[in-house]
Amino acid sequence: MKKYSEMSREELLGLKKDLEKQFEEIKAQGLALDMSRGKPGTDQLDLSMGMMDVLAGGAELKCETGVDCRNYGVPDGIPEAKRLLGAMSEVDPDHIIIYGNSSLNVMFDTVARSMTHGVMGHTPWCKLDKVKFLCPVPGYDRHFKITEFFGIEMINVPMTENGPDMDMVEKLVSEDEAIKGIWCVPKYSNPQGYTYSKETVERFARLKPAAPDFRIYWDNAYCIHHLYDDNQDFLVEILGECERAGNPDLVYKFTSTSKVSFPGSGIAAVAASKANLEDFRKYMQIQTIGHDKLNQLRHVRFFKDLDGLHAHMKKHAALIRPKFEMVLEILDRELSGLGIGEWTKPHGGYFISFESMEGCAKAIVAKAKEAGVVMTDAGATYPYGKDPKDSNIRIAPTYPTVDELAKAAEVFVVCVKLTSVEKLLAE
Repeated sequence: MKKYSEMSREELLGLKKDLEKQFEEIKAQGLALDMSRGKPGTDQLDLSMGMMDVLAGGAELKCETGVDCRNYGVPDGIPEAKRLLGAMSEVDPDHIIIYGNSSLNVMFDTVARSMTHGVMGHTPWCKLDKVKFLCPVPGYDRHFKITEFFGIEMINVPMTENGPDMDMVEKLVSEDEAIKGIWCVPKYSNPQGYTYSKETVERFARLKPAAPDFRIYWDNAYCIHHLYDDNQDFLVEILGECERAGNPDLVYKFTSTSKVSFPGSGIAAVAASKANLEDFRKYMQIQTIGHDKLNQLRHVRFFKDLDGLHAHMKKHAALIRPKFEMVLEILDRELSGLGIGEWTKPHGGYFISFESMEGCAKAIVAKAKEAGVVMTDAGATYPYGKDPKDSNIRIAPTYPTVDELAKAAEVFVVCVKLTSVEKLLAE
């Protein structure tokens, strides 16, 4: 297939006419499709409905230590929930605290507490002249919204297939004590689906930050979210690596069951060194008398153990794998060889990352919306919503039905083609 950049002006004009006709035909269909966020589909939520019955009338509602889960107490989580989420996080139960339904909420709280009260006795960030965070890009928009909300300066760090550019991370962190953290989605990253390499994790663990209160915000959101049984990414466990490197306090490791059970009613957890967890517990004693222990008990009774979690996630994979494969098949069939886009082919997680020609992403997303397909805003995967190349688009295949997704993907490729032709003709 001929690259668009190699076509004559006459060929491009002819192509533009054909694509405009296709685009008008799509608009006439009156589609209303949503590919904007990485939400589980209804069929995925149905997989966890048995959880609603495990605490039915007459069920034993005490945890293994005899505490009545309907009452106050146990602010950092019942022991069996610590074991379950500890196994999911690959850490000892002594190194984990169980929270409410959202790890994003815990990350927001952690940044807020660092602003007002500091980290482990260090100066509160709000009393400093400047506070900065490193942001691997493209990355998770909600992470960037948290640091933007608190007025923290964000610094873009390019992502590679092995993780963030570690030469840049090491240099910046070691030279600037205003840099207090880095956002990371280390496994099946949002949006590219990359997993940090062994070397990357080891280099993170050996960081020598200028700031003693620097922390790695390790959001392991997709730790068990594989698409394939026989082709899974492996991520080195960061806490153990930090311990071995003599940096036990360097990392906060966040996880949750948000896309395992129910996104609105899962359980979240933080794994960290005992010193960090003690720092967390100080504010928790004031913030809450205990998170939802009935929900913790529900999760434990339903999943039982790590094997139960993995078996459940295979059911998720069976539902979303065909969606990923269909989108990738359409991208391959319609766009390969044209020189107008590149895309990732992840082994897990919730997203496909698409790189358009420079300066085209916003126009592609706007055209898709005009044709009835809502996508994540172009630029959302960068701090302040500003993609310097205006090229990254996050594709979220999980929520629509297979039929809806097929239509949405076909609309998307027409928008990519038409926008690319218009750019080339304008040059």
